[in-house]
Amino acid sequence: MTDAGPPLAELLEQDHRHLDDLFGAFLGAGDRESAARAIGEFDQALRRHTRLEEELLFPRERAKLVASDAETDGERLARELALEHVQIRELSGMIVRQLGPGGDPRGVPGLAASLARRWDAHTSREEGDAFPAALGSLDAAAEAALRAELERPGRG
Repeated sequence: MTDAGPPLAELLEQDHRHLDDLFGAFLGAGDRESAARAIGEFDQALRRHTRLEEELLFPRERAKLVASDAETDGERLARELALEHVQIRELSGMIVRQLGPGGDPRGVPGLAASLARRWDAHTSREEGDAFPAALGSLDAAAEAALRAELERPGRG
């Protein structure tokens, strides 16, 4: 740990573990109301987390959703992670809607299993490949903004 605080990779991983905890609360909920509340908290925190990554860590100009012939390995990784963010947010949002008023919760177990698999694979990929590469090329302003958001009390 330095005067600036823990390394950004550690803060991002802590945010992933916070999301893991929120998702675990959803999976362990005993009734529909508790499950709806828990997945709502997860969904909100997930959308905040992926927004931070997309705006500050993998900016849009580097994270296009359509491949190009001249795409670098870093651009490909950022694009693939952005697509994974879309898929993960959509699954989470589908669960929120199914557990909400007028929703049909019968499909929730399958959606939850798919979300769990995708979330686990995604976070492993980010922590193993993407964070080290992206953090090494982050400019000082983006680094400061990301750190401020990740260290903000009550961020979830």
